[in-house]
Amino acid sequence: MSFSLYEATIPSMIQLLKAGQGWIGKAKDCDIPEEELAGARMAEDMLPFAYQVKSMVVHSVGAIEGVRRGAFSPDMEEPATGLEQMRLNLGAAENTLRAISKGEIDSFVGGETRFVFERAKIDLPFASEEFLLSFSQPNFYFHATTAYAILRMKGLKVGKMDYMGALRMKQA
Repeated sequence: MSFSLYEATIPSMIQLLKAGQGWIGKAKDCDIPEEELAGARMAEDMLPFAYQVKSMVVHSVGAIEGVRRGAFSPDMEEPATGLEQMRLNLGAAENTLRAISKGEIDSFVGGETRFVFERAKIDLPFASEEFLLSFSQPNFYFHATTAYAILRMKGLKVGKMDYMGALRMKQA
């Protein structure tokens, strides 16, 4: 059985973007101040929760936009620090991905996408499918996992099913 580039990327991104909205909903209902959650880190040298959430958007919708342009650069803007805005950003990313056609994503195969970070003098050429599968997808999962783990570390009652979100089961 073969998979298309669309099937290998978009449905799982949508699944975790939706799940992330649920984690943030639970965070909004807890007793921990928003500012504390937004700035929470698992380790001193890691970026905070707000950045992890922002990076879920950057490595999903932002990655697709980068492939369309032929170049992806790090988003250096400050992340949203309000939980509701973070939730809305994840929801907007989910909706954007839902609107992208399978044909468009599959048409990226064989294209070229460069990762360009001028400040660090980095310019890496990728086949577009390899950019999505070997760069953005692992980054997306890393930041989603880190965001979830920060909430767990802060004592939120989220479990594995919260992380995974709605499973895509075989339809009868």
